[in-house]
Amino acid sequence: QVQLVESGGGLVQAGGSLGLSCVASGRTFNGNVMGWFRQAPGKECEFVAAISWSGRTTAYADSVKGRFIISRDNAKNTVYLQMNCLKPEDTAVYYCAADGAPISNIRIGIPFYDYWGQGTQVTVSS
Repeated sequence: QVQLVESGGGLVQAGGSLGLSCVASGRTFNGNVMGWFRQAPGKECEFVAAISWSGRTTAYADSVKGRFIISRDNAKNTVYLQMNCLKPEDTAVYYCAADGAPISNIRIGIPFYDYWGQGTQVTVSS
């Protein structure tokens, strides 16, 4: 059974930092793009960041560019999201996801991601 399990969420004050991790089990995603998405209360799920299988290419939503860093360790089947300078508007449930196709190009559309974690809550207080 394929599973993506996120961890590292929590409550932090504005301006603070949090690091999220996502561990995959059941299969390897070393050849797949991995991404992070988030959903705030009353809003649609949105793209946050993604990373190619090699780690050499990344993509970020404009709202997090310069503040968040995505990385991966294929040996550990793990993808990370380091979130710095957090703002109250970053409050959301954060989901890890894997693109279903073993391609190198980063795609940010939700339908391309076939595997999803259960999500981890990030709350930023003002």
